Amino acid sequence: MTKLQRFGVSVETDLLDKFDEFIRERNYQNRSEALRDLMREALVREQWKEDETIAGAIAFVYDHHHGHLVSHLMDVQHDYFQIIISSQHIHLDHDNCMEIIVAKGPANQIGNLYDAIRSMKGVKHIDLLRSTTGQTL
Repeated sequence: MTKLQRFGVSVETDLLDKFDEFIRERNYQNRSEALRDLMREALVREQWKEDETIAGAIAFVYDHHHGHLVSHLMDVQHDYFQIIISSQHIHLDHDNCMEIIVAKGPANQIGNLYDAIRSMKGVKHIDLLRSTTGQTL
């Protein structure tokens, strides 16, 4: 088990009141748990900025009847096969599909994959989940 260390933090009363409301709304057991999560989130953001090897997921919805979109999507995924761990294809209805791509690699390559898909005509919505391999947290 990892050793815990205590430290003190001084904050304005109004800020602490807002933070306490924040942790209540999210069902944290205590301030420490909430602070640990916020610290991890900040460290993961830094991993992405520093172009470290990270993990992430790209989820997008598209009209599979739109031109040659499906073919272009496959081409792009083949271009990035080194970082794509998995993909899942979901039929939402007769016209719309969702795809989820899980990737691990340099942050800039995952960002480039995201940008390549986002710029395609027929992609209706796309989002990028920035996460971590967990090795440095």
